[in-house]
Order: sequence, then structure tokens, then C-alpha cells
Amino acid sequence: MIQHESVFNDVETREVSKVAALDIGSNSFHLVVARIVAGSVQILHRVKQKVRLAEGLNEDDILSEEAMERGLAMLKVVAESLKGFEPDSVRIVATHTLRRARNARDFINAAKDILPYPIEVISGVEEARLIYSGVAHTNHADGQQLVVDIGGGSTEFVIGEGFTPLLCRSLQMGCVSYTKRFFSDGELKAKAFDRAITAAQQELELIDNKYRRLGWVQCIGTSGTIRSLFTLCQQDRPNGHDIPVTLKSLRNLMKQFISAGHIDKLSYPDLSEDRRVVIAGGLAILIAVFKALEIEGLVYSPAALREGVLYQMEDELHHADIRGRTASSLATRYDVDTSQATMVLNTTLTLFREVEKVWKLKGRDFKSMLGWAALLHEVGMQINSRGIQKHSAYILGNTDMPGFTQEQQLLLATLVRFHRKKIRINELPSFNLFDDLAVKRLIALLRLGVLLNIKRQEGFVPELLVNVEKSELTITFPEGWLDEKPIISADLLRESHYWKALDLKLSIVPNIEQLHPAVE
Repeated sequence: MIQHESVFNDVETREVSKVAALDIGSNSFHLVVARIVAGSVQILHRVKQKVRLAEGLNEDDILSEEAMERGLAMLKVVAESLKGFEPDSVRIVATHTLRRARNARDFINAAKDILPYPIEVISGVEEARLIYSGVAHTNHADGQQLVVDIGGGSTEFVIGEGFTPLLCRSLQMGCVSYTKRFFSDGELKAKAFDRAITAAQQELELIDNKYRRLGWVQCIGTSGTIRSLFTLCQQDRPNGHDIPVTLKSLRNLMKQFISAGHIDKLSYPDLSEDRRVVIAGGLAILIAVFKALEIEGLVYSPAALREGVLYQMEDELHHADIRGRTASSLATRYDVDTSQATMVLNTTLTLFREVEKVWKLKGRDFKSMLGWAALLHEVGMQINSRGIQKHSAYILGNTDMPGFTQEQQLLLATLVRFHRKKIRINELPSFNLFDDLAVKRLIALLRLGVLLNIKRQEGFVPELLVNVEKSELTITFPEGWLDEKPIISADLLRESHYWKALDLKLSIVPNIEQLHPAVE
């Protein structure tokens, strides 16, 4: 007789990673907990709550205390589900409202007392890319597909093929913001719908021609708003979810809304109370999208941003980081001298390994951000070699960089901005995820990696002896090496003066024998 206790003894176990993704959206907060096994993502648990963060954003882009409190209350619920998770296994992304709120830092700082995980405010383009990743991993399409996601404060549009996004855009129009703007009194009038649709079409003028030219074979809608509209359009059809939504069905739904006359009178069995109060704005946006992009039909996918974040984490676990493709693309577009970039990278990371422990740079992003900065510090060379650090910083701070959050992109731009010449501390930005001391130390390491490779010659940098203390780095060169290179010696002396602005001391020992004199 087989005993229950031993029945699984011979079953082979696989390596399993437990991960979680939290989407801090403008309308809802979504948490997804999953496990990654054999290269697949298996959803274990979901938590969703309407917060309507975008409702608290005023005309001056200040987020109200009340909206913040709603968001922080939800984070306390999330914190219970995330107990025991390792820092590297949780990713929290914030979208449109915290992108836009001038006082977003107040919310993020308060969140630190609730959750021990960093909140990453991602760009609209990065949000679109992650949404596409979630859809692409869960929906098959032959040929190019258009993905539309209507959020609370923004709407994302992506055309992609397979797992590759080809065109990503984010427009500032969402179900919460448009309902607040055009249906604030709750009345559902034809004129209000006309104004909302026209406003959305005006926003879409920024992208409509380009998207129509690229084309697609299938249109997929994601997000709770599109799911609700999809369901309402199919309510009288058998097997409705097999039939795409059309512009005609959306217009019929709008007529029903106008006949109801008020948001409070929208009584549909499949329309929740939370969704009912923002659905009018979402409907107006979707009608405008159909008209501007000339969409024939749209089907619904439950996968969205948080699933995309999970698959991004799965990719990173298997070393297929999208950031590598982004860096490669930038290097190609801006004709980066990849040999020089690789030499700077190798020297910089060698120094990083020596100081990592003492300088407390063991955070998961420090090494990778320093590495990307080393590889991309010369993207501005194509503009002009004079002031290259400023040109490179501008490019990295303003170009679309899939795989990087806004704060990571700001850190990259900051590191390359100060990789040479005088350091103006008053121009250093403040960060939410990276402390000032760590940023200064990363700048110092990149500067040294660039300086030591100034001759742009393979094998030029000798083997160095590095000694590190809390605020001091001492580098000892092989005997006679610096004696033969007076210009490098002068550069290092000047660099030691620059480091004072970083609250660091750079000491140069020109001869290993001076550090370890021979015993007579």
C-alpha cells in the first residue's frame, strides 16, 4: 500500500521562483503573484482595488491628500500579500498619475513606510511596451497586432509582431480624467460625448497616420475599461466574446447611455459600481480610437501591464534583458565606438567590484546602471565631441529607452553628464530609488574608468592595486608606469581635486614598491 507521505518522493522537482508585480494605476491598483517554473509564468494570486488616483490630480498637477490616503490604504492591503518576498522578486510600477503629479515624491516617501520595495515611475512608452509584452505572451497572432489599453489617466497604443513591439505611444487621456473633464456632473448628454470624442481625436492626431501606415491584422483591447465595454456591447449576443466589438456596437452603447441620462441610471448586471462611475469617459475614448485609427473590430485580452512586468522579470531571470537590446540600438543609431565603450566598461566594473562592499553598492541596479552608463557615455559624440557629456546626458534623458524606468533613465543621464570635466553638485538631481551618496560614488567610478582609457588603446590600462576605505580610493600603479605617462599623471592629479566635490578622496600611488617597500 502506498503511503501518502512518500508518494512524491521520486518526483523530480524543478527550480521555482516566486515573484510579484504591482501596478499602481490611475484608476486601479493591481497585484499579481506568480511562480516561474520551467520558463513559464503561473499566476497564483491576484488583488485588485479601485483607487481612482487620477481623480485627486488637480489642474496644477498636485495630487490631493485624500487620493494619497486611498492609495496608501491599498498599499497596506498589498503589504500583507507580499510578506516574506525577497526584494529582487517584487517589482512595483507606477503609471500616468504619479508620472504627472508634481508631489509624487510625497506619496512615494509615505509608501516606503508601508512597503520595503521601491516604486518605479515608468514612462508612457515603457508602460506601452510592458502592456504589449503581457498580451504577446498570452495571445497568439499571425502578423502584426495593435494593442490598445485605456487606463485611468492615459491610453497606450502598441503595434507589434510576435514578442517584438514595433511602435509604442502613450497619450494623456483616460477613463477617469475624461469622465472628470466631460461628465463631472454625471449627466450623459450627446453634446458631452461629442466634445469628449472630439478631444480624444485631437490627441490621436499625434499618432493616427503613422499607426495606419504601419497596419495590423488584429486589434486587441486590454484593461478593465475595455473589458467592461466589450461585455456591454455583447450583452444580447450568444457567445458574444467570440465576436469583435465594432464602431457600430460602441455607438449603440453610447445611445443607451444617453437614453439613461445619468451615470447613476446605468443599470447593467455586468457593470460594477466602481466601473460605472468612469465608464462614460472610457466609451468616448474608445469610439474616438475606432474612428481615428479606422479599426474594424477589437477583441479583448485579460493580460495587461502587470503580466508584462512578470514576463519582464522572467526574461531577466533567464538573462534576456530588454535593456541590452535598447543599449545596442542606441549604440548603432549614434555610431558609438563599441571597442572604446567596452574598455571603459571593463575598467569601470573592475573598480566597482573592488569598492562594492565597502561603499555599500550592492543594490540590484547599481552595477547594471553603471555598466549601461559606461557603454553609452559617448552617444553624444555624434552631436559634437566638445561638451560630449552634456550631449550624451540629453540623449539618454530624452530618448525612448525600453526596459528602463524614468528614474533609471535619469540616473544614466546623470552619470554620463558628469563623466568628465568639473562636477557641479548643485546640478545633481534628487532621486527616490537611489541615495545621493551612492550616486556620487557611481559618478566617481565612471569618471575613473573613462580617464584611464583616454588613450583608446587595447591593453593600455595596467593591472591596478586598489585599496578602498569609507570615503577614499587609493590606486597603485605598476613600477614606472606613470613615470612614462606624464599627461595621465597630470589628469589623475586634477581628477583628485574634482573628487572633492563628491565628498571623496582619490589617492594615486605611482609605484607598487612604494606601497610595499622591500624588506632589507
